[in-house]
Amino acid sequence: MKKIIFDPGINNTKGSLAVLIIRLAFGIMMLTHGIPKLIHFSDYSGNFMNFMGFSSSFSLGLTIFAEFFCSLLLIFGIGTRAAVIPLIITMLVAVFIAHGADPFSKKEMGFHYLIVYISLFISGSGKYSIDALIKK
Repeated sequence: MKKIIFDPGINNTKGSLAVLIIRLAFGIMMLTHGIPKLIHFSDYSGNFMNFMGFSSSFSLGLTIFAEFFCSLLLIFGIGTRAAVIPLIITMLVAVFIAHGADPFSKKEMGFHYLIVYISLFISGSGKYSIDALIKK
């Protein structure tokens, strides 16, 4: 299992550089969604969606875990494949449940994140990551 989670996948220079840029960009951009939720937890928890019978506070906590903590792991390339799983789930919920009845223009950003996270799950973190150091 450790081999799969910490496998950097792509190990050529150009591919790894591309994956690094994607990891940094999408990790930092997702942090801008997670940080306000973390800082203003009590403000958000009152009207946050309660998903699958979980309380709104618990759902918010799961979202913060994905958007903040998993984004940090993604930025540094630590357990990238495992880190994107909660992000993929969060984007699936955002696109198909939270914004399910909304027009595509409201779902589009969530789809972009979802596609990138699925791609990172497939590709791995590249050789410019902590995963690559762990693999050595």
